[in-house]
Amino acid sequence: MSPRPRARRRRRPMLQLRTLAAAATMLAGGCAGAGTDTGRPAPVVAPSPLPPVAEVTPQDLADAIDIDRVTAHLRALQQIADDNDGTRAAGTPGNDASIHYVAGLLREAGFEVSTPEFSYTRFTVGSVRFAAGAADVKGRMLEYSVDTRGPLTARPVSVPARGCEAADFPADVRGAFAVIARGECTFSDKARNAQSAGAVGVVIVDDADEGLPNLRLEPENVPDIPVIVVTRADAGRVGGARELTLDAETATEQITTRNVIAETRTGSPDDVVMAGAHLDSVSAGPGIDDNGSGAAALLETALRLGSSPDVPQRVRFGFWGAEEEYLRGSWDYVGNLRAEDLRAIALYLNFDMLGSPNGGYFTLDGDDSARAGGGAGPAGSDAVERVFRRFFDERGISVADTDLDGRSDYAPFLAAGVPVGGLFSGADGEKSEEQARMWGGKPGVRFDPNYHRDSDTIDNVDFDILAVNSAAAAYALATYALSTTGPDGVPPVAARERTEVEIPE
Repeated sequence: MSPRPRARRRRRPMLQLRTLAAAATMLAGGCAGAGTDTGRPAPVVAPSPLPPVAEVTPQDLADAIDIDRVTAHLRALQQIADDNDGTRAAGTPGNDASIHYVAGLLREAGFEVSTPEFSYTRFTVGSVRFAAGAADVKGRMLEYSVDTRGPLTARPVSVPARGCEAADFPADVRGAFAVIARGECTFSDKARNAQSAGAVGVVIVDDADEGLPNLRLEPENVPDIPVIVVTRADAGRVGGARELTLDAETATEQITTRNVIAETRTGSPDDVVMAGAHLDSVSAGPGIDDNGSGAAALLETALRLGSSPDVPQRVRFGFWGAEEEYLRGSWDYVGNLRAEDLRAIALYLNFDMLGSPNGGYFTLDGDDSARAGGGAGPAGSDAVERVFRRFFDERGISVADTDLDGRSDYAPFLAAGVPVGGLFSGADGEKSEEQARMWGGKPGVRFDPNYHRDSDTIDNVDFDILAVNSAAAAYALATYALSTTGPDGVPPVAARERTEVEIPE
């Protein structure tokens, strides 16, 4: 088959819908936003229930995933966002409503469902202005930095060493901004030493001339003075200015949110196939491609598989919270597993952004054939990639590798030694000329031009790409649910090696 052109998105027929009582009740009582004549939000609806597939086979489960039903879940998530200030971000009512929607459907279908809580510290930045004299300089506040509580103006003093020792700071740094090069010790140590020496703020000079990195202070070791980073190219302007002015608004708050974990009631609990997708959005938008698309596909796959399928392996689904906050939910889950429960997970499948509007078809590069930087996954990851590729090959669809760079919820499973695989249709990278020939779409344009924006709505989804990826997800899940050891070399229980992981700060 020739490379498949990207079809125009077409309007779907009105679906037969039913009210999901649990979600509707919760939304009517607790969510702000656009509503009905009573001032309450309209009830969130879900597609009419269908029975699980009569027999679980890879092809039958793939064929059972109807894009109209996946789309209905997306419309429900869009409505939830609309009713809650346009977002489903972790710790918001929109995220709570998303959790209720997914957990409610899975409970009604008979799955064993839990919604374990976890907490973390969220850092947000408002307006930032940094100037060297009268000239503005691009700078980025370090994560967890305190704000300035209004404009802070002081002279700069360059620290000749790296600021890792108290003796590195000259006496005239008192009352000044300490300008310190990156390297050799933590940013918290540098800033704490600067504060002890009497500095009123810290400017970290990066070791690159372009691009501002997202640097972090240690949450348990935050100084009482603001800390900002600038590029090496701006170091001369900053250090040579008569005075610097920093006016920054930042905030730190404790967030409590939840994962949704659902498990079949059949299959060996010592041999578990796990699949996951994050349920939260960024705070800036509703997150319908990122990652309502993956969550909707996984939810419909679970419902069509059913809670008691006739398969040898237990199947577990994770709908992760706070992926957009350094993968907090999946790290919390993996980091809190007992050693025997971690060993029981045969493999993990990840589904993140399955319907990008200028998208393509990517599988996680388990065998590192692309040599792109992340390396190969744990033993068996190459086998998972082969299963996905077989699905696409059977349909004449070109597929490409995406690196195991740790940017999604497979990262903690990867760190623990669990074989991983998954699907992706592209995010903030630009589609190449070759990829446009393979899949259609526009070269030189991001796979998802609305990535992490308020425009990531239901209109931001390519439903044809989503339909194919949804079927591929079901195909792989059924393939592994049917085999204790898995085809193509996923290690059986006795041969599995796992590593306990620490939950990152």
